[in-house]
Amino acid sequence: MGGHDGIGQDKEALREVWLEKAKTLSEALPYMRRFSGETVVIKYGGHAMGDAHLSTLFARDVVLLKQVGINPVVVHGGGPQIQRMLERLKIQSEFIDGLRVTDRATVDIVEMVLSGSINKEIVTAITQAGGFAIGLSGKDGHMIRATKLRRARRDPDSNIEKLLDLGFVGEPTEIQPHVLNYFEGSDVIPVIAPIGQGDDGETFNINADTVAGAIAAAVDARRLLVLTDVKGVLDGAGTLVEEMSAGEAHSGIADGSISGGMIPKVETCLKAVENGVEAAVILDGRVPHAILLELFTPHGAGTLIRAR
Repeated sequence: MGGHDGIGQDKEALREVWLEKAKTLSEALPYMRRFSGETVVIKYGGHAMGDAHLSTLFARDVVLLKQVGINPVVVHGGGPQIQRMLERLKIQSEFIDGLRVTDRATVDIVEMVLSGSINKEIVTAITQAGGFAIGLSGKDGHMIRATKLRRARRDPDSNIEKLLDLGFVGEPTEIQPHVLNYFEGSDVIPVIAPIGQGDDGETFNINADTVAGAIAAAVDARRLLVLTDVKGVLDGAGTLVEEMSAGEAHSGIADGSISGGMIPKVETCLKAVENGVEAAVILDGRVPHAILLELFTPHGAGTLIRAR
């Protein structure tokens, strides 16, 4: 009898667990309905992409979004993987203001790694999770037209500003979303490598955050989600700022409360919301199911930036 009592208790405990899961699903329903039929652009990178367990969870979450009627578009980075390949091939790499100087030899490797191995790893993970993913780069369907990124730096001694040559580092000039619009009504999840093409057919390596923001604006996305390795924007006390207007974000950059590597991420979000995206969110990709927490719970999971 004692053994049977134990089995009964185990079943009861499991029942409580599953009831809790059912309750969670039920509470998520209004949020699922709110985003149904909408496009969500997800910038995928950082620790979330380098950790096998988190990669599996990410793929499942993206498939779940598609399953409940949301249209996820994944844009990925790949800096660490590019660096490893350059080291294997004994190609030296230089950074200026956080951007990799990309000569002709390097851009070939960047394209190979981003559009090849990384892109197909993500596609495979989504497919194994039950989805139907297709890997693309900005060259496909003339999706991302790009031009050479121009950056200037002021010499501290002479105070003269000089242009920096970053090689084949680009910025988007035009996004052609018709390929993505075609996928919107299908079961396809597009996975995009941040490679653009110049007017003369040259290849440009583009920052993945920048590409994600530009695509979000071009496809009229409801949300831009930027996965990173920090909680989001923090205030002076180190507490997460859950929501801010574009004006507050601009002020934070101006007064230095938003600083360092967070500035370009916030600027990407600002550009997206100022070009029609309802809201952009910087969230911690190291947190399991961060995307679901952000979209399907009342308090979200990161810093949400709205136009006003």
